[in-house]
Amino acid sequence: MAHPAGGRPRIGLYPGTFDPVTLGHLDIIRRSLSLVDHLVVGVAAGSSSKQPIFSLAERVALIESECAPLSEISGKKLEVRPFDNLLIHFAEHLNADLIVRGLRAVADFEYEFQMVSMNRAMNQKIETVFLMADAHRQAISSTLVKEVARYDGDISKFVPARVAEALKRRLEERRRALETAAR
Repeated sequence: MAHPAGGRPRIGLYPGTFDPVTLGHLDIIRRSLSLVDHLVVGVAAGSSSKQPIFSLAERVALIESECAPLSEISGKKLEVRPFDNLLIHFAEHLNADLIVRGLRAVADFEYEFQMVSMNRAMNQKIETVFLMADAHRQAISSTLVKEVARYDGDISKFVPARVAEALKRRLEERRRALETAAR
């Protein structure tokens, strides 16, 4: 898939906090690979409104381990990179042609529409593409997965096994730390 402006590969960026990466995220990543030659999964460091449960390095490592088979199957270049700046600046740094955003429900659209408008005001050359989450995965959000896990619910339908194990370990570490602090 050659870039329309010349012979360079089409680069896509799929950004998110991915805390934790879900089966819904992986579905969007898999489908995004059909749109580009090279996909960068951009892992946002976090923000004042999102305090991740996993460190940036842990989130990158979990996504890399889950995405390796997707890259092999598709034959496309896929890399996972952390970022801690404006999304549009990161996209420009990558020389990205498009930003991929996943939508689960109508509620996501208003926020995403505002973000696209702001990004377009800063750089009209980078397109944003929305992919609807698979119908079986529309209810999955990282926030809800963490909530279910926090109360010992079964999250195996929402995240890969390796991610479920890591999340359970992290929540147990936090429980022990709180118990120790309470003594």
